[in-house]
Amino acid sequence: MNSTLQRVYEIGIIPVIAIEDAAQAVPLARALADGGLPAAEVTFRTAAAEDAIRAIVREVPEMLVGAGTVLTCEQADRAMAAGASFIVAPGYDPSVTRHVMDKGGIMMPGTATAGEMQQAMNQGCEMLKFFPAEANGGVSMLKNIGAALKSAKWMCTGGVSAKNVNDYLGYDQIAAVGGTWMCKSDLIKTEKWDEITAICKEAVRTMLGFQLGHIGVNCASEGEAEQTAKTLCALFGLEYKAGNSSIFAGKAVECMKKPGRGANGHIAIAANSVDRAVYHLGRRGVEFLEDSRVTDGRGRTKAIYLKQELSGFAIHLVQK
Repeated sequence: MNSTLQRVYEIGIIPVIAIEDAAQAVPLARALADGGLPAAEVTFRTAAAEDAIRAIVREVPEMLVGAGTVLTCEQADRAMAAGASFIVAPGYDPSVTRHVMDKGGIMMPGTATAGEMQQAMNQGCEMLKFFPAEANGGVSMLKNIGAALKSAKWMCTGGVSAKNVNDYLGYDQIAAVGGTWMCKSDLIKTEKWDEITAICKEAVRTMLGFQLGHIGVNCASEGEAEQTAKTLCALFGLEYKAGNSSIFAGKAVECMKKPGRGANGHIAIAANSVDRAVYHLGRRGVEFLEDSRVTDGRGRTKAIYLKQELSGFAIHLVQK
């Protein structure tokens, strides 16, 4: 996947902003980034869009900035000249799509039918916008289409909210969602930057969905692991499940047949997406052990250890 689109996938939620005053663009971008969402789709529905993109690109370089509601080749040229990293349209216009791609730009045309999606993919679009998502059948619609268009990747906008964001991101062909709930126009106009930051932080927490997966206990031998697991199962009525390197007592305790990572063992934290968890934790300075990364057949991360240990326990991110 293109590196820009990889960042779109890792960030997961792309704030969609309609800004009336370009002077508010930079503080808004900083509020989004401080909240954990260093990205924005700046819609060309306002006269300030071009200047807003230019200001954000210049003053907040960590932001991934795209232009939305791009309807013409002329708008696309202005957006790219201002520094937009990707172009998004509400509908599929083959001529605008080709124009952007011929200039080396990344185009996400708006699509609502399998026919539009197939045409856009055949033009070389790596990621498609599904819009308006909820009005067009939402996730269930894309699951039906995705069964045929197995290589399609979507960014969904239109009706996506904090309540249904994980319904969308839980389907692996949906790479990201776009939304306005964390930066509604009234919050921008009244410059409530701290409130926007707080809403973004909550959106990221919701998206990642961290929860305790299990505790891994380092046992000295296979015999000790077996005895520990059997004792826990007998005491608490847990299911005994033996594996190659460990034995589980229920789903919460993993007894290692020989000492593994961590002086005492490991704590597994489950996430809705390990890739997104790595990205967002990485922005906070967390480091990971690359030699521990486990991926699936599509290259997405299933598990990885943090470099840091806590109280003798290694920390292990795992896919839910």
